[in-house]
Amino acid sequence: MSSFRIFDIAGSGLAAQSVRLNTTASNLANANSVGADAQSVYKARHPVFEAVRAAPAADAPGAAVRVRGVVESDAPALARYEPGNPLADQQGYVYAPNVNVVEEMVDMISASRSYQNNVEVIETAKNLLLATLRLGQS
Repeated sequence: MSSFRIFDIAGSGLAAQSVRLNTTASNLANANSVGADAQSVYKARHPVFEAVRAAPAADAPGAAVRVRGVVESDAPALARYEPGNPLADQQGYVYAPNVNVVEEMVDMISASRSYQNNVEVIETAKNLLLATLRLGQS
């Protein structure tokens, strides 16, 4: 396996965690929005990752991660009784997104740590390659 393949693998992890951070930030930004009906209100989104293995014939074995897509949650919108709200329906309800702020914050912390770990992998690999190049010096 090439010494440079580690940068591809860690880079794919960085890209995936970046998508995860962006979707979590979008969920948190829309957590307090409301809509007039349950179908039009914001729905929480979550990325779906998949492992990608190198082709068997390739001389660089290994794996990477790829974002397969971003899916919307199937959980129903939350109905709130707010008859004074201009968006309220005939019964006085507005509909809030199915975003759990605590879960989203935990997901954001986890994604941030995973992103930091991939940065550390890249930094360590870079330092090891530089140390290898310095072996002949002295």
